[in-house]
Amino acid sequence: MTILFAASCLSLLIWLVLLLGRGGFWRARPAVSLPAATPAAGWPSVCAVVPARNEADAIGEAMASLLRQDYGGVFHVIVVDDHSSDGTAEAARAATRASPCPDRLTVVAAGPLPAGWSGKVWAQSQGIEAARGLGFEAGLLLLTDADIAHPPDMLTQLVLRALAEKRDLVSLMVRLRCDSVWERALIPAFVFFFAKLYPFAWVADPRAGTAAAAGGCMLVRRTALEEAGGIEAIRAELIDDCSLAARIKHRGAGSHPIRLDLAAGSRSLRPYESWRDIWDMIARTAFTQLRYSAWLLAGTVLGMAIVYLVPPVAALALGARGWPAWLAWALMCCAYAPMLAYYRRSPLWAPLLPLVALFYLGATFASAWRFWRGRGGQWKSRIQAPAGRG
Repeated sequence: MTILFAASCLSLLIWLVLLLGRGGFWRARPAVSLPAATPAAGWPSVCAVVPARNEADAIGEAMASLLRQDYGGVFHVIVVDDHSSDGTAEAARAATRASPCPDRLTVVAAGPLPAGWSGKVWAQSQGIEAARGLGFEAGLLLLTDADIAHPPDMLTQLVLRALAEKRDLVSLMVRLRCDSVWERALIPAFVFFFAKLYPFAWVADPRAGTAAAAGGCMLVRRTALEEAGGIEAIRAELIDDCSLAARIKHRGAGSHPIRLDLAAGSRSLRPYESWRDIWDMIARTAFTQLRYSAWLLAGTVLGMAIVYLVPPVAALALGARGWPAWLAWALMCCAYAPMLAYYRRSPLWAPLLPLVALFYLGATFASAWRFWRGRGGQWKSRIQAPAGRG
């Protein structure tokens, strides 16, 4: 009981530090819209690159949302069909035919995937190269996914933010789908854990070392991308968005301004109908995040246990004597509540966060196990992680 009480005191201390000293990660505030005034130098040209592999179910709606962007400058969309077998390219073209701006879209086929490249980054590189070949030398590149639907002012707002704040990269963490029972139980925690790992305020601070982005929606200056080594500099990265953000923010001497926000209107169309879908999403890159280290995995298990599992266990075991555990559990709920509100979920879900954390811990173990078996980073029938070790 003494050990349990001491562990609950440690958990309480950690939660106090997290709430007061980790960039306000828990606030969960969407990006505030800027006044849509025409920039003094005019609207820069933008080229969107959309990698797509077997996305026929979602790409029509995603492309329709891009084609109806209310943007004052030149805007073109290039979809890269990455060897799809479900009619993805035709679904994208069908969306074009129903659009008032059919000339905005070009569909190209990706070449064979070279060794040492992740599939998504290869498709993005093919799209950027196709833009050059077609003469779309846009000053800004919008890297977005084929399963994301955007509001009509998304591009305008991203460009205004990049220009007003002189950012080299502006990214939105789109609102993930949260309709099924498993989505409601598990998805808000995914973004909560991400924001705790990469506090958005620290990402936006050029003086901080933290760099992150969300691959579903990234607006990047072409010159900044080229100075960072081009898209090929992250060719082997499975967590390509955060790797790109780090290269852009820390390229050359000093630090360069980037920004990551929660999206107010952009949303994911990808469904997670079962717990297995969410489990696989986590397991794909969780061990990659730990740099394939068994030691970091052990440290993560210990840390998650102290932070998330000790409070409810100690509180229920010690009763009134476990007041530090009850207080730690209450602080945990308070920290999680804004993210639940962002996802329009009841705060009554908050006390269940320890169970959700246990689920994520299990998926992290699964990620390590898949890697050690040589099946790490599996996505769309591709195994993309390096060969397992140990």
